[in-house]
Amino acid sequence: MQTADTSPAEGGAPEDGTPLKRAIGTKLMILFVIGDILGTGIYATTGKVAGKIGGALWVPFAIGFVVALLTAASYVELVGKYPRAAGAALYTQKAFKVPFLTFIIAFMVLCSGLSSASAAARAFSGDYLQEFVDIPPTLISILFILTLASLALRGVSESVKTNVVLTLVELTGLVVILSIGAWAVITGEGEPSRLGDFHTDGSGYALLTGVLGATALAFFAFVGFEDSVNMAEETKNPAHTFPRAIFLGVTVTGTVYVLVGFVSSLLVDYKVLETSSGPLLEVVKASGLDFPPKLFALIALFAVTNSALINIMMASRLCYGMANERILPRGMARVLPRRRTPIVGILFTTAIAVGLVSTGEIEGLGDTTAFLLLCVFAVVNVAVLVLRRDRVPHAHFRTPTALPVFGAITAVILASPLADRAADVYIRAGVLLAIGIGLWGVNKLVLRARGE
Repeated sequence: MQTADTSPAEGGAPEDGTPLKRAIGTKLMILFVIGDILGTGIYATTGKVAGKIGGALWVPFAIGFVVALLTAASYVELVGKYPRAAGAALYTQKAFKVPFLTFIIAFMVLCSGLSSASAAARAFSGDYLQEFVDIPPTLISILFILTLASLALRGVSESVKTNVVLTLVELTGLVVILSIGAWAVITGEGEPSRLGDFHTDGSGYALLTGVLGATALAFFAFVGFEDSVNMAEETKNPAHTFPRAIFLGVTVTGTVYVLVGFVSSLLVDYKVLETSSGPLLEVVKASGLDFPPKLFALIALFAVTNSALINIMMASRLCYGMANERILPRGMARVLPRRRTPIVGILFTTAIAVGLVSTGEIEGLGDTTAFLLLCVFAVVNVAVLVLRRDRVPHAHFRTPTALPVFGAITAVILASPLADRAADVYIRAGVLLAIGIGLWGVNKLVLRARGE
């Protein structure tokens, strides 16, 4: 049997010798995954997906569910095999041993988490908050990010327990939506004919690109399961914990998303949904039930807060893992001794998130997140096949070979120009990658100067 080495490219001890604390069990991880997937995507971008496809809003979520399951299976095998922080970067390095590719993948994951947190910040300051106060959204978004960063600094246990509370709250909001839908079906309210309405500019190729574009944006609602692998060094018995947590988390959220898509289209015209940054609030208002809109808006604010918190946690842990892999300077692996949290990683990622908040609105930031992760998922699905030749001495989950093959194909298609995507998404992603390449060059120069 072959075990992982501790070469500079593939990891070592933390820079200051302080390990992360293993505080997350199976139940907490299941709620972590569900809480990370639920949130901004379904609460804020449902209307934008409807604008791309029309009344058949449930279709992109159903396709996204399948694509997410394919890639989730690859992540489950890899995190069971290599239960360490750094996630996709670690798998890429082990599979291809090309440091530059490893850095690019790691940086794309990092940026995807921060663009997702920025989308959540924008959602927080949008229509849901406007139910209570009228405050400049950019200022609120920045204060929102800074507040969550301070919570992440307190510790993983505090952050994950906060996540549990917020997950239960956001699940309550979605139960409200599903209950509204059940009541509408029982009483015969709504417009069932909308459920099969594809509003695209033509048929054939136009219909295909329209569906792919809507699916690519809807896929933003499913991102999050990959965040959990960056918590591997803080999880108890990860080879046992992750298969249950990831598969159950994706299945629960995927089912809920498809049903929410049905209910939203049944009760609200897609044109109304498209113009709102709080589309599920429109569903509550259209239901005719006596459920306070302000209470639902408060629930939605908790939901997007949860998404942002987990993404900030993920990005900071990724910085920690990258520093241990010598992809970033080793100083970024520094852990706050008393709290045992990656302090430098949290400060660094918070600064980037604050910058991203000013570059776009919810749709653009969400689509950027999905695009970056689809590129990463294509590489991870290939990596799991390449790494079949690498044996480890412990038992772990092994996915059927067909799943990563189809996972790679679907990820490439959804990341391609076939998915009718706005130009600003590619520009934003390109700028982020240019920053990453610049950091790579600086890091190489520093290592060379040190003779490493």
